Amino acid sequence: MATLEELTDRIRRAAAAEAAASGAGLGSTIKLDLKGEGVIHIDGAAVTNDDLPADLVVTVGLRDLAALGKGELDPTRAMMTGRLRLSDMALAMRLQPKIQSLFSKAA
Repeated sequence: MATLEELTDRIRRAAAAEAAASGAGLGSTIKLDLKGEGVIHIDGAAVTNDDLPADLVVTVGLRDLAALGKGELDPTRAMMTGRLRLSDMALAMRLQPKIQSLFSKAA
């Protein structure tokens, strides 16, 4: 399993590639709250471990985040079992294709 630093670096590279390809990145800020294991804040191509406010907060364990990125864990099932929580379901649904693409590149 990747460490917080390794995962942050992978997401940073994927976010930079996404921003370069689309010209806009995700269009919203996202904070991954890794349940006591740290945070990853994504704002376009800027990815840090700073605990900053975000448009969407995704609360998920580090191990579950890796499983989501690899397609080994279904997001709906993760939400139903409490392994994944979202601060704004409507925004998450709108960003879902971009988020899935980003996480699959980082996995």
